[in-house]
Amino acid sequence: MAKSEYEGYTSKKATVRLREKFGSASVYNQKAQSILTKATGYIGSYDFTLNPYRGCQYGCSYCYAAAFSPNPRMRRDWGKWVLVKENAAQQLDKELAKWFEKCPDTPPSIYMSSVTDPYQPIEAKDKITRRLLEVMVEYQPTLVIQTRSPMLVRDLDLLQQLERLRVNISIPTGSEKVRRDFEPQTPSIVARFQAAEKLRYGIDMLRGYVPKISITVTPVLPTLLEDEPAFMRRLQVADRVVVQQFHASKNQSLVAVTRKEAEAIKRRYAWWFDKENECYEGFKKRLFDRLEGIVDDIQEGRQGFGYE
Repeated sequence: MAKSEYEGYTSKKATVRLREKFGSASVYNQKAQSILTKATGYIGSYDFTLNPYRGCQYGCSYCYAAAFSPNPRMRRDWGKWVLVKENAAQQLDKELAKWFEKCPDTPPSIYMSSVTDPYQPIEAKDKITRRLLEVMVEYQPTLVIQTRSPMLVRDLDLLQQLERLRVNISIPTGSEKVRRDFEPQTPSIVARFQAAEKLRYGIDMLRGYVPKISITVTPVLPTLLEDEPAFMRRLQVADRVVVQQFHASKNQSLVAVTRKEAEAIKRRYAWWFDKENECYEGFKKRLFDRLEGIVDDIQEGRQGFGYE
């Protein structure tokens, strides 16, 4: 199959035209040949991963997913482009129907998403994730949604119809200053906690299912000491809190790599990163001390990303 050439990112003849500019991002439409990908590695306990988009407008400085960009120019421009899988819902319907033909009594487990955010800004317009949820309500897979966006509460009507759902809300720091440095294009910490609270308390248990809720403090970024007590209190909205140390800086694998953009920002927080192991272990201990017995499940790393 010929390599796709994206308008604005190639000196050759473009085979994928720019659809529009949405904010600062270039948006392209593509048809997915498949939408469910066999899960491996860190989330290998799932049957599939599902990514409604390729690329992510949030463009977090530390995000390993930049490594999977279509070409080096787009990797350097991580956060400034997104590919919309316009036929994702139709494709999911076909693939789930095929699964249940073979395994009629065993719903698949799906992790959405591993290399994008299903509720990044373009979702407000294109509603690809919402259409995927409509399909999943019919088939009832085990589903985990990973996002840092409060937009997910828009779909509360569908989420409460999913019997086996866990929502992982990523909040890697309790300090707005730190968030703005490492992930300036993302929603505020307050908005994310408000979304978690609405998920937990906004569903009438007689009319729908209340999802399991995780706060993933991954990777752990510094939280200023004056912000830590309030951060710990708000984490209590979750039934699970997951921590994970900052990605390794050396190129051991695509998933483990920290982008150079984050390395530059880390120097502003030398008080933490010069003693990273010590600071991380101290934060983790305080987390366990304060939340044990209040939050049902506190996990570190891979184990925390399972459904159960």
